[in-house]
Amino acid sequence: MASIPELLCAARVIAVVGLSGDEMRPSHGVAQYLQRHGYRIIPVNPNEVEVLGEKAYARLEDVPEKIDIVNVFRRSQYARGVVDSAIRVGAKAVWMQEGVVDEAAAATARVAGLDVVMDRCILKDHRALKS
Repeated sequence: MASIPELLCAARVIAVVGLSGDEMRPSHGVAQYLQRHGYRIIPVNPNEVEVLGEKAYARLEDVPEKIDIVNVFRRSQYARGVVDSAIRVGAKAVWMQEGVVDEAAAATARVAGLDVVMDRCILKDHRALKS
């Protein structure tokens, strides 16, 4: 598995599953931070049309470009489905935000060759790299 600094340095495209257009939601703030730091953010949320100036997609399978990291802002009970989709689209890594924990889904992702980060905030880890 790649280290967190290696993942963050190598990634360019991050699909944020559960990204909300509501500026008060944590997903919005995290995605906005990542976008300001040079990452291409792809919103994945069937309830959104556009977020942060980017077209939103209903499912990972609808995204027309390669994804480096799938950032999961969904409850733990949905993590397995997101992991299965991440595997299908050939993502390189799955990053489950703080509070998102599914050991079985993480194991499935690892067996499929994806790097996995679980129960950590991508913003906090990125910020720690910059300090």
